[in-house]
Amino acid sequence: MEIKKKHIAILGSTGSIGVQSLEVINAHPNRFVVEVLTANNNSDLLISQARKYKPNIVVIANDNKYKEVNDALFDLGIKVFSGQKSLEEVVENENIDVVLTALVGYSGLKPTIKAIKSGKNIALANKETLVVAGDLVTKLCHQYGTQISPVDSEHSAIFQCLVGEGFNPIEKIYLTASGGPFRGRVREELLNITKEQALKHPNWDMGAKITIDSATMMNKGLEVIEAKWLFNLKPEQIDVVVHPQSIVHSAVQFTDGSVIAQLGVPDMKLPIQYALGFPERLENNFKRFSFLDYPELTFEEPDFETFKNLSLAYSTMKKGGNTPCVLNAANEIVVDAFLNDKVGFLYMSDVIENCIEKITFVKNPTLEDYIQTDLETRILAKELL
Repeated sequence: MEIKKKHIAILGSTGSIGVQSLEVINAHPNRFVVEVLTANNNSDLLISQARKYKPNIVVIANDNKYKEVNDALFDLGIKVFSGQKSLEEVVENENIDVVLTALVGYSGLKPTIKAIKSGKNIALANKETLVVAGDLVTKLCHQYGTQISPVDSEHSAIFQCLVGEGFNPIEKIYLTASGGPFRGRVREELLNITKEQALKHPNWDMGAKITIDSATMMNKGLEVIEAKWLFNLKPEQIDVVVHPQSIVHSAVQFTDGSVIAQLGVPDMKLPIQYALGFPERLENNFKRFSFLDYPELTFEEPDFETFKNLSLAYSTMKKGGNTPCVLNAANEIVVDAFLNDKVGFLYMSDVIENCIEKITFVKNPTLEDYIQTDLETRILAKELL
């Protein structure tokens, strides 16, 4: 029996997740077809990807690079568009089966909402979408019958642990964290941290923004908020456990006390493949986990005092409304400033906390409220810097 191929749109194909997603697709040509590729600025890599995978549509968000991309792909007959609006509109294409959102930060929100309203299934690698507007996004998924398959390794692990469990209630989940490059250090030791030090993650190879988020543990904080919406949990049902080996990707504890965990070597291609292939598990040649290679797996409590961002994430999740949107917007500004040597490592948390205190609270925000909150927070964060 011939298997119907899934037509995939990759939003952010030139980033770390996008590149690895194409490797997964390349290994399964009988399962997947690349329908759409998009990039923000990296026109050279986008052109190279388009010439190899021959999608129907390519979008370069930077209008200034439209001619370069269009000229390079003209002979292949690939439709080329540019601008942020095109990024949102392209997901409505009727040929698309799955939209993989691998955009960085807040930029993933509007295209993901458009894809949901178009009835596309989502492979979500953009945690900020649910951090910023989790209530709105989950309601839209129910309204339009859209399935979200998480791509983050931790949320993929939880997702996999829940398959086959039906309506068995969750007592709590454990999101594991590597602890980043500064695990075990106290605040005084982090005063003069450089971006070069912060970009050296011990286990994962990721983009610059998410690597800094991992160093400050904001990445885990964002994942906590994302988990609340993905799995319909209360804040007290989500625990973070520091696990330096990054082998146990996360675990679920059920009401009978049983704990189910998902294990594997640190490789983002596995959760990407699971999300794209769901509900099937596809064969691959990825490196296999061996218990003998890891005779000792350790677990620790996170240090909420040193890594203040984690406690800020929990507090905004509990408060709700537009507060997580403030957290995310302020964090995007300070991380960019840190990467450009304009703010100290520890001061990032102070700016974020200041924004949370000063931005007007909206209990039941609309999409327009989220957009306005994001804009106001970015302005305030830049002023504070």
